Amino acid sequence: MIRLVGVSKVYASGDRPAVDGLSLDVAEGDIAVLVGPSGCGKTTTLKMINRLIEPSSGTIEVAGRDITSMSPSQLRRSIGYVIQQIGLFPHRTIAENIATVPRLLGWNAGRISRRVDELLEMVDLDLAMRTRYPAELSGGQRQRVGVARALAADPQVMLMDEPFGAVDPIARGRLQDLFLELQQRLRKTIVFVTHDIAEAIRLGDRIAILNVGGILEQYDTPADTLRQPANDFVVDFLGSERGLKRLSLLVIGTVPLEHGPVLAETATVDEARRVMADHGVDWIGVGGDGRLDGWVPAADLDGRHDLSGLSLRRFQSWLTVDASLIDALDVVVTSRTSVAAVFDGDRYLGMLTAEAIARAIVQ
Repeated sequence: MIRLVGVSKVYASGDRPAVDGLSLDVAEGDIAVLVGPSGCGKTTTLKMINRLIEPSSGTIEVAGRDITSMSPSQLRRSIGYVIQQIGLFPHRTIAENIATVPRLLGWNAGRISRRVDELLEMVDLDLAMRTRYPAELSGGQRQRVGVARALAADPQVMLMDEPFGAVDPIARGRLQDLFLELQQRLRKTIVFVTHDIAEAIRLGDRIAILNVGGILEQYDTPADTLRQPANDFVVDFLGSERGLKRLSLLVIGTVPLEHGPVLAETATVDEARRVMADHGVDWIGVGGDGRLDGWVPAADLDGRHDLSGLSLRRFQSWLTVDASLIDALDVVVTSRTSVAAVFDGDRYLGMLTAEAIARAIVQ
């Protein structure tokens, strides 16, 4: 959908290229994230795709067409664009802001109104916000409006320049979740700029790691980038917690689960003590027939014959097979039992231990 071939940008005032011979392809429906240190040409590359900056050399194609074969205004109306500062028109209502490109394209009023309502619902904003102005919204709400405006004319391609960088961490996480949900439904082709490698790993289908001067060091999937960095620059840029970052990409369903120290309530205390010893724990889970009702510490078994009638404690968190291994590790290290219990609805599937998660990192 997007192809850059030998693209360079040299400014008259610069002693080195801002972007130097950059070549990469972005497949239809993929999110390609450009990431790297300051001065690596991320934003310059993004702006060359919609001709806010003209390349000094090389070619750029969008949907098979050389972008120089279109006027800049024609090109930009076919591409959604979201920036960190959002850039909403302060004197226009939210509805008027979202309608900017459809109006330029000559849509009639009814079609525009329906599209505005559809997009507000899509980005989880109340329809009552149609008549409000940007200053009346929070930063996160304004950013959602910015995404809605970029989607208004249903473009094939979207360019996003640090779109969530100006909001607080909680709002940023929610916006990332919303973004991934929308992409699951819409499958746009997106070039996304960020300085945050964690955000790149979470959002990207492929990550382009750029060095100063717009030199491409590696262009790969997040998993392959973390598993096999191309060189020392990429290793340094990924940081020292590369293994932990991989856990955010792996889901629980990819790792074999253990049944764990779990017995039916009819089991004897002697059986429970043997199971606890085998697993090296000081607690026993109680359940059966696809259930895990809870757990009790070993001290609660003193003076008893079996596990019936105990006051059971609930496991701290119930995880599903589509949760990430980083979520599982968080549960393991913060829970009294040091395990993550995994469920499908109410059906108990098994447990994960720190050792099992560690094995998943090195596989």
